[in-house]
Amino acid sequence: MPALSYAQNGVGKLTSKPEQKQNVFTFSTEQAKVQLEFCTPEMVRIRTSWDGAFEPDEEYMVVQHIWGPVKVELKKKWGNYILSTDQLQVRVNKEPLTIEIANKAGDILSTETFGQNGGAYKNGKVVGTRKKLMPDEHFFGFGERMDFTDQLGKEVNLNVGRGAQKPHIIGAYNIMEANYAPVPFFMSTRGYGIFLHNPYATRWDMGNSASDSYAFEAQNGELDYYFIYGPGFPAILGQYTTLTGKSPLLPRFAHGLHVGTYSGGTWGHTEHSSTEYVVELVRKYREMGIPIDILHLDSTWRLFGKSGGNGATSYEWRETMKNPQGMFDRLYAMNLNMVGLHIRSRYDNGTSLNLLDQAREKRMVYPEEANKGGFVNFFDDKAVDWWWDNAVMKIASIGAKFLKTDEGSGFGRVPSESNKLGATSPEAQKLHNIFPIAYAKAPYEKFSKYNNMRGMNHTREGYAGIQRYPFIWAGDWPSEWQYFGPVIKAGLNMGLSGVSYWTHNMGGFEHKADPELYIRWVQFGMFSPVAHVFGMDHPGYKEPWNYGEEALANFTKYDKLRYRLIPYIYSSAFQTYKTGVPMMRALVLENQKDVNTYNVEDQYMFGDNMMVCPVTTKAAQTRVVYLPNGQWVDYWTGKTYAGKKHYNIVAPLDQLPLFVKAGAIIPMQEEVQFDDKKPWGDITLDIYPSGKSSYELFEDDGLSEKYKEGNYSTTAITSNVSGGNTTITIGAAKGSYAVPPRNYLIKVRQEKAPVTVQIGDQKLSPANAEQFAKATSNAWYYDQEAKVLWAKGAKTAGETIEFSISQ
Repeated sequence: MPALSYAQNGVGKLTSKPEQKQNVFTFSTEQAKVQLEFCTPEMVRIRTSWDGAFEPDEEYMVVQHIWGPVKVELKKKWGNYILSTDQLQVRVNKEPLTIEIANKAGDILSTETFGQNGGAYKNGKVVGTRKKLMPDEHFFGFGERMDFTDQLGKEVNLNVGRGAQKPHIIGAYNIMEANYAPVPFFMSTRGYGIFLHNPYATRWDMGNSASDSYAFEAQNGELDYYFIYGPGFPAILGQYTTLTGKSPLLPRFAHGLHVGTYSGGTWGHTEHSSTEYVVELVRKYREMGIPIDILHLDSTWRLFGKSGGNGATSYEWRETMKNPQGMFDRLYAMNLNMVGLHIRSRYDNGTSLNLLDQAREKRMVYPEEANKGGFVNFFDDKAVDWWWDNAVMKIASIGAKFLKTDEGSGFGRVPSESNKLGATSPEAQKLHNIFPIAYAKAPYEKFSKYNNMRGMNHTREGYAGIQRYPFIWAGDWPSEWQYFGPVIKAGLNMGLSGVSYWTHNMGGFEHKADPELYIRWVQFGMFSPVAHVFGMDHPGYKEPWNYGEEALANFTKYDKLRYRLIPYIYSSAFQTYKTGVPMMRALVLENQKDVNTYNVEDQYMFGDNMMVCPVTTKAAQTRVVYLPNGQWVDYWTGKTYAGKKHYNIVAPLDQLPLFVKAGAIIPMQEEVQFDDKKPWGDITLDIYPSGKSSYELFEDDGLSEKYKEGNYSTTAITSNVSGGNTTITIGAAKGSYAVPPRNYLIKVRQEKAPVTVQIGDQKLSPANAEQFAKATSNAWYYDQEAKVLWAKGAKTAGETIEFSISQ
């Protein structure tokens, strides 16, 4: 791809008045056609075609192509055209044609009118546009970037894959080049976002080559982008994910712990792999009281085939993996909710199963120019059906319930992990970036139907729209301190790019982890959208008991805390489904006018109310945190801090710095070892009273897709502090899902014991800790040391109860 271009071949001047068809306005110029489609009052699609033809709709990146009517007023002024909605004013300048967009008040958001080089251009096959860089404008998004969060002044290259150079430390593990899940979308602090709707490799000059402008271009295809006005980042993400798809809910149990295993024998040690190892692994988790719900067997479960080796999938069990059917049965008998298997996207021939030969003979592989092909043709429904019936069903029929779809980047380019070059035709290059979406979509949908529950797929690569087939993991980064911080950045950037269900390998992947690094990485992992532990260091494999007693205690502590927080995590996931706002939120997401947040790359909000601040420096006893506007409470000590300030916080090894927003209400369940698929029992509400605040607890069956049809219930919880007194109200459950009767325990952070506590008109009697624990309901207890008030009350779904706390 050539260097970023200036407007060597622009569109020229406007030659006729616009043609209008409903919300679509087409402008003809000397060299091109420019089309503006108003999707909503806040979103306009801008397309430029130098041959006058526009590409047909596609289903991988964009899911909404048809929009309702939008009121657009067209005016001609001084030879230019102004198209206005309730939110935007789009000026189409005549000579040359350039586009300027302002908000309703007339404040310019984006303009191509400056100097000689603004506007759309074409250079050979490359298409792009250059826009003015406005004062104090910063840019966030671009997918799973591990280098920076704020991309102002940077040049960003987006194309699915990772570094291929050797040695690994500057090649395959090059955080500057890492590109597992690029997303051609950014948000500007000026209040807008741009999504470049193009599948080819793209380049973004965000003020790198010139301080007064930024540009983006694609290697080929159409110049087609959506301009989205917020002005807030959450609103921009809401519209972007309406366009590219909202993230569906994973099964409720998938918000617990995911464990990966090489079955006792990673590459080079495959003779040690066995089904018995897998069973004993899960038994050990259960015996040690470490909660777990999901397990996947990575690549050494399968026989490495005759053609592609470890880079392809034979769907045949390795000879050391005795009785896999019995293995699945024993795992499910220990109350695992899902067990899955790792695959790659090529077929291979095994010893007794010749799937590669069969698929080629039946033309079920993607056609290639230089050979017979080997990739599953995930772009063809018949090929997907054949893959499912003849390959995946061999493992699904005996107990596999999901796949880990690895190595989605080798299609249409030189692969990272195999010497088997795949399709390289122009069509394959066009499909390269969207192959990971098709690859994840197929098993997600097939297993959902087969399991009769929500889909789940575990994948590494993605592009715009991958959030529809969650979840994605950050790749195989070594167990070294230098990669810990960049992995956190990857998660922040994914959230800023519309992807919420994201994870990583706790403790890193290759190499034996320093126990301290393992401890710190696990703390972060348990507060990630998906909690996932897996490694290939033989024989440690990132199993928590292999890194010392302190690491085991840390793992158990934070895993149990995560499970207690699942009502909060699950409610946050539903919020993502409704709004597009991710669970893991860079501080800038909700503080885009606070310049202090622009370079905070190792802190994040986890849902609405909790801020997570991982420690990423070896031997650190403290870390600096930035607390945005408001009041913040240290989760461990209860100390309150004023916002919009930096603090140096003490961080013992067993303590992940956590802060809670003043006013927070955090729902928690009782301690459990796995999700039993039943409604939650007693719910604890961890409350940090401050002014008026509220929270909505989401509940449904946890398994089906009925929530999409409205079959769920929400319970509104409010906290109100007035005149030194606090009122906690738990409303009636609203919705069609049957919420059971239960106790609600309120855990109120306050400095002194109350004078009285009552529920409605009933005054509750004080109790000591032992009496409170034994009480079935309607009791209170104040923990003087922890500065916490506990109170308990029974409630049916249709009731509203009110706790009144007088000081």
